[in-house]
Amino acid sequence: MAPRAVILGCLGPALGPDERRFLAEADPWGFILFARNVADPDQVRRLTADLRAAVGRDAPVLIDQEGGRVARLRAPRWREWVPALDECARQPDAARAAEAMRLRYRLIASELAAVGIDVDAAPVLDLVHPETHAIIRNRAYGADPAEVAAIGRAVADGLLAEGVLPVMKHIPGHGRATVDSHLGLPRVGADRAALDADFAAFRALADLPMAMSAHVVFEAIDPDAPATLSPAVVRVIREEIGFDGLLMTDDLSMRALDGPFRSRAERAISAGADMLLHCNGDLAEAAEVVAAAPRLAGRAAARAEAALALRGRGTPADPAALEAAFAAMTGASAGA
Repeated sequence: MAPRAVILGCLGPALGPDERRFLAEADPWGFILFARNVADPDQVRRLTADLRAAVGRDAPVLIDQEGGRVARLRAPRWREWVPALDECARQPDAARAAEAMRLRYRLIASELAAVGIDVDAAPVLDLVHPETHAIIRNRAYGADPAEVAAIGRAVADGLLAEGVLPVMKHIPGHGRATVDSHLGLPRVGADRAALDADFAAFRALADLPMAMSAHVVFEAIDPDAPATLSPAVVRVIREEIGFDGLLMTDDLSMRALDGPFRSRAERAISAGADMLLHCNGDLAEAAEVVAAAPRLAGRAAARAEAALALRGRGTPADPAALEAAFAAMTGASAGA
């Protein structure tokens, strides 16, 4: 039987018996880890193995490991990195920035693969604008769509080279939002011409296997619903941006969304999302999401299968060689 179209978080660094039973019954497609789930490499390896054992298959395990402010694996056991915007800005041009980020994400991916994590929620293709909220700003790569696309491609290539799947976010763009979607619902009033310019980086990377939606209202497309819950915005993603990969929601527990969790999940699937995401490990909330999550079938199943077919297909490099290349290119040690 196909798994359910949902990715779930867990509560802590080890699975409790109630969680094991719930996950076995829920049968999610995959899992996502946060800092609360991380202590040391051996513990993370045990947890990723236990999560897969709970569903009886090699389910994908995701994480947000951008480096900088958004990183779930931290020093002293893992490398620290400057924020992405700073990394790109300290390079002399976009081509050098792209190469630096490719090397950076190969090193990040090698750390993820070593502990059983095989999907990273990157690249961040949101453009920097004067109004960009701090929740996004220093995680982004720049203001020029072509440069952001080139850097984003390098990030994705770096991850894939080590066998880790990339997830581009936050489609179709979070850069004009002035509200943190963890706390409230951003509304963007830009016209279609301005939005189309923002979409360009996503259009250039529309061949990537996975993307995460934005909890943002684009008033020129759909004034009534955020992208995650909007059939009109999903049509733009599919038809204008041209993305035909696995479309997953951002976290359904974020305060940009309201209403019962089952309703949030049902609306997202109805709008055209392939995959639901619930992160905080609250079993009561997760049960509502799972109740609305269909078994993967049709185009969603094909997209999920195509994404998973890319896992582990890279040719991992020696981390020491990658670190030396990064240092020679940037003048900085890897992770600094």
